[in-house]
Amino acid sequence: MSEFLDFLYFVMPIIVRNMAPLALVALAGLYSEKSGVINIALEGIMVMGAFAAVFFAIHFTGWFGNMPMQYVVLVALLVGAFFGLIFSFFHAFASINMKSNQIISATALNLFITPFFLLVVRSIYGDRSLPFTERTRIDAVPVLSEIPLIGPMFFQRAYLSTLLIIGIFIVSMVVLYKTRLGLRLRSCGENPQAADSLGVNVYKIRYIGVLISGALAGLGGAAYAFTFERSFAGEVYGFGFLALAVMISGQWKPLRILWVALFFSIMRLISTQSDSLPGIREVAIPSDIYRMLPYVATLVVLAFTSKRSQAPRAAGEPYDAGKR
Repeated sequence: MSEFLDFLYFVMPIIVRNMAPLALVALAGLYSEKSGVINIALEGIMVMGAFAAVFFAIHFTGWFGNMPMQYVVLVALLVGAFFGLIFSFFHAFASINMKSNQIISATALNLFITPFFLLVVRSIYGDRSLPFTERTRIDAVPVLSEIPLIGPMFFQRAYLSTLLIIGIFIVSMVVLYKTRLGLRLRSCGENPQAADSLGVNVYKIRYIGVLISGALAGLGGAAYAFTFERSFAGEVYGFGFLALAVMISGQWKPLRILWVALFFSIMRLISTQSDSLPGIREVAIPSDIYRMLPYVATLVVLAFTSKRSQAPRAAGEPYDAGKR
């Protein structure tokens, strides 16, 4: 029994910190698509949020050397969310006002961000990456880490970004399903003409959906950088596209998204910790095979779930007030 508990204490913090940003970015895509705008720019928005957060943290640490690191991380996460919101504005403008193809608009943002990152970083640092070596992990959350069983799993070797994301995910679910704003978002994604006939400003609501999506994805990107990277090089390695797969496999429902994110987090755990997991490290399989596992699992899951896809009916369609 003690060996099993030791195993859980080892793997659960890793699973949770993989799951949190993945579920949040999937929820970001959900907010945009529920309002009627497809947002495959999550990858690029994550990079922008991570870039802004890490850049800010490097300089903020220098300005206020005595400030506790967790305060710096908290402010940097908010900066990442803000820049994600700003970056997503361009997608909202192109998709809503200009009525452009939403896939092409989002793809353009994804293609833009990496050259922009390299240009800025090389101009300032003369390098291809942002070196952020400060330690951001919390060894033990006061009081909470002492809770039997749960404490060692969720509140030891934890990250502030992970704990913050869990709270934001819960609040976002309440906003989406228990508030007037959430009802209007969902109505604009299902039948915008009917929503317009009831006095809902479809353009405004879709802007809100895309901007919330950008803020959540930017926050997810910042959390990714502080959790998994020691030197951010302008890549999140397909995390944004994996989040899209989580959203689709979760059938655009937050609770299902959580379960699918948990599954993919376990796959990522196996891919990154294959040399230290009992029962797996003894198997003579090349590590490259394990690294492919999350993406192969994505294809398999999408193959089985895409037939039951229940995307918002008006997602991807520019709003036409004259259409009935």
